[in-house]
Amino acid sequence: MTSAADAREALIALRAEVAKAVVGNDGAVSGLIVALLCRGHVLLEGVPGVAKTLLVRSLAAALDLTTTRVQFTPDLMPGDVTGSLVYDARTADFSFREGPVFTNLLLADEINRTPPKTQSSLLEAMEERQVSVDGKPRALPDPFIVIATQNPVEYEGTYPLPEAQLDRFLVKLTMPEPSREDEYGILLRHAEGFDPRDLTAAGVKPVAGPAQLAAGRAAVADVKLRPEVIAYIVDLCRATRTSPSVRLGVSPRGATALLAAARAWAWLAGRDYVTPDDVKALARPALRHRLGLRPEAELEGATADGVLERVLASVPVPR
Repeated sequence: MTSAADAREALIALRAEVAKAVVGNDGAVSGLIVALLCRGHVLLEGVPGVAKTLLVRSLAAALDLTTTRVQFTPDLMPGDVTGSLVYDARTADFSFREGPVFTNLLLADEINRTPPKTQSSLLEAMEERQVSVDGKPRALPDPFIVIATQNPVEYEGTYPLPEAQLDRFLVKLTMPEPSREDEYGILLRHAEGFDPRDLTAAGVKPVAGPAQLAAGRAAVADVKLRPEVIAYIVDLCRATRTSPSVRLGVSPRGATALLAAARAWAWLAGRDYVTPDDVKALARPALRHRLGLRPEAELEGATADGVLERVLASVPVPR
């Protein structure tokens, strides 16, 4: 049986494995590890060419889990994701053929390029961890995590994710353009022969699997929360609902997501209790995609992160 200490060591080692292929982005890697511990889904946003897909593929290669990649396109149908009934001429009957969603880690690449009908096929899978075909629910493997990527600048031919689907992502991680030092490191690796399509040659190998994730989740569930910290999370989320820039604030589901993420963050840091600083560290990733800004506020340059910055500055921090 894997101990909590061994599980923490293995999950922290994921960062070093991913770094063999991806330069920088330690924050995004840490966010992905938090999501794994919480069995939560991740929305990964960044401009084209900042290694979103490579990051997820590297994480998948460093985990002893089944993984599937689906390139979301305008002509993708719901059955292409969930699976469908197929007629078998030998038995003269219909049998269910599983779709790519039947995996541990699903990379939904450019999820906003597919129509709402296909996007909605993921709603049941993300929330209930099952898909219903021909009226029969079919359970997905455990763990099951969706990591979806999207570009924030290419709007032509895209379909914005509805609020109901956004709310099902535990965190939204952003991947900024690299610093000059990181970009130099990227080019140096490519000059030395690095091939992003061959992660095995880069030395990325599995360092954690289901046993470590199960032990980590059990340990995270024992992380303690003082009533004052719980009240702090409640006050932060309620403050978003009264912000003049916001038409839709953070729901109670968002508050529970922040609580779970802060717990996982505290455990990764080697503590069995959550501090207000843990809550602050996870507030933006856990809440930014749950805010609906007023159109006039967006025209004035307001952003979700800016609103959260003001909320974090205005809500008193417990001692």
